[in-house]
Amino acid sequence: MKDLNIGILQLPVSRDKGENLRRAVCAVREAAHAGAALCVLPEMWSCPYDTALFRAYAEPEDGPLLDAMRDAAVREGVYLIAGSVPELDGDRVYNTAFVFAPDGRRIARHRKAHLFDVDVPGGVRFRESETLTAGDAATVFDTPWGKMGLCICFDLRFPELSRTMALSGAQVIFAPAAFNMTTGPAHWELTLRARALDNQVFTVGAAPARDEAASYVSYAHSLVCDPWGRVLCDLGEGAAVRVVTLELSRVGEVRRALPLLAARRTALYRMD
Repeated sequence: MKDLNIGILQLPVSRDKGENLRRAVCAVREAAHAGAALCVLPEMWSCPYDTALFRAYAEPEDGPLLDAMRDAAVREGVYLIAGSVPELDGDRVYNTAFVFAPDGRRIARHRKAHLFDVDVPGGVRFRESETLTAGDAATVFDTPWGKMGLCICFDLRFPELSRTMALSGAQVIFAPAAFNMTTGPAHWELTLRARALDNQVFTVGAAPARDEAASYVSYAHSLVCDPWGRVLCDLGEGAAVRVVTLELSRVGEVRRALPLLAARRTALYRMD
């Protein structure tokens, strides 16, 4: 099993879409030159995380923003998980992550399936459903390193979705995400480690850099966890580009040593 070098791009986000795009393109180049074969951008890296702005910033799949991401993948010769962006499809807006291959093909699209509608007393209140439409699929895609899973932020909290991806063959689950200053300190690392441990896969959470002046403050701390549930990398609070090597043979090693998936008794888990 070949190792995979991934580039995690923890970027600041401004109100200037053009500036955000230029920053993303430069970060992809930096990661590729440092040896990354696959790069991942954060959730909503092209616009502020604000339901009132999603529609204004949204573009269709063939819009200039995603064309530029496709071009970056080709130019740098990498697989690119283009974080997530507000996608316009007819009258609907989705929170969508696209994946491009080095030859420019779009090989995956994940529309956030679980919308972030929460009201935590004394903490955060946010309702994505005010603007966004939910996706309706689990997403797994093929690469030269095997199958990869893809979800977005709040999706990661639902163990069934990650289990579905793992049972479909995913060895790595990527999650562009923007946990906030209420949920991040409490649950970000815990959730990524739990999904890695439960499914014996690598998990990669890519978050925007923290901006204390933003209306929605990202917790940041992009993370990589291994199939044993250990944190391999934490990018901290600020802007950062980091290349991390995933030893994919660890997936099989951990599953042989602790055969959780093989030991499942699915008949016990049905709810009639």
